[in-house]
Amino acid sequence: MSAKRKDSNAISHDPETPPEITDAWIAEADLYHGEKLVSRGRPKLASPRQLLSLRLPPKVIERSRATGPGWQTRMADALEKSAPKPRRVAG
Repeated sequence: MSAKRKDSNAISHDPETPPEITDAWIAEADLYHGEKLVSRGRPKLASPRQLLSLRLPPKVIERSRATGPGWQTRMADALEKSAPKPRRVAG
């Protein structure tokens, strides 16, 4: 997300003229509780996806891609549904 936000202040091209400090600008600054920086943005996932290199037949990939946007998520869902269930341990 490198696009400039519409409501952000323009940066002065004159190095002798500092930008105007407004309440809105201060509200967007980093927030600290004591020494700890409070992170902003999207919260971290409890179980993020992991990168895996997997070789599949070209026809399998073509058929999945042909279903349109979101094909990777649908493929992951199909793999999850077909995964073997954990075995019960007698005890």
